[in-house]
Amino acid sequence: MTVIGVTGGIGSGKSTVCQIMAASGAAVIDADQISRDLTAAGGLAMPQVAMEFGEAMVLDDGSMNRAAMRDLVFQDPAAKARLEHIIHPLISSISAQREAAAKAAQLPLIVHDVPLLVESFGNWRERLDEIWVVDCSEATQIARVQARSQLPREAILRILAAQATREQRLAAADVVLLNEDKTLEELTSMVKQAIGRFGLS
Repeated sequence: MTVIGVTGGIGSGKSTVCQIMAASGAAVIDADQISRDLTAAGGLAMPQVAMEFGEAMVLDDGSMNRAAMRDLVFQDPAAKARLEHIIHPLISSISAQREAAAKAAQLPLIVHDVPLLVESFGNWRERLDEIWVVDCSEATQIARVQARSQLPREAILRILAAQATREQRLAAADVVLLNEDKTLEELTSMVKQAIGRFGLS
């Protein structure tokens, strides 16, 4: 039984890689999805978010105003730290519960899908047997994000600047999956080959 963390910058294809792993039988624990659930209507984090940031950050349906919060945390590092103080302990607790359930089920590979794994490296290193990085060039990241979300280039560059650099991610990696100029079929083949040693295909 092996526990790995998969990370990669925006537009790297990390989520697609994790979907391939899940389809092959790995237990994938998605930190981003947990975060979205926590800040959805009725989410566990919402009472604290409303108390800390005020009703301006809460939509009419009771979910977090993600657009307004995104703008705030980009402009104000202290606000980012306050939000993380609410969200990160809850993500850690829920992901640990899901990991324990996967271990109880004796699944051969447990995957933590963590976009900001390198940024919070100290919190993860002791929990993981390996760190896998899905890698591509910054130019490819920008092109992919523009194609899927129509965000302006300046907004994408702000997101990239807030994440670990490509060099920092590669320095932390035990395994690198290079997702540059690959079709979905080629990427699927590469991922399945990489997880073959865990008895998955």
